[in-house]
Amino acid sequence: MPTDTMESGVLEAIDAIRPALQADGGDIVFKNIDDAFVVHVELVGACGTCPVSTMTLKAGVERIIMDRVPGITEVVAD
Repeated sequence: MPTDTMESGVLEAIDAIRPALQADGGDIVFKNIDDAFVVHVELVGACGTCPVSTMTLKAGVERIIMDRVPGITEVVAD
């Protein structure tokens, strides 16, 4: 799958996730997809300082993005 198609899918997945994060006072910002197909994001607002943000990222965000976009290997917060 071309990276631009992957990026489009990732952005759609993030848009689907965003309302839940915003409801808790946070948000997520897409940064890029690297050569290893790792999605880099930034958790901002309340998500940036939340002690369970790593769990949210891995159990929620990463799972949803990887389910929706074949080829993505991981999602990390920078």
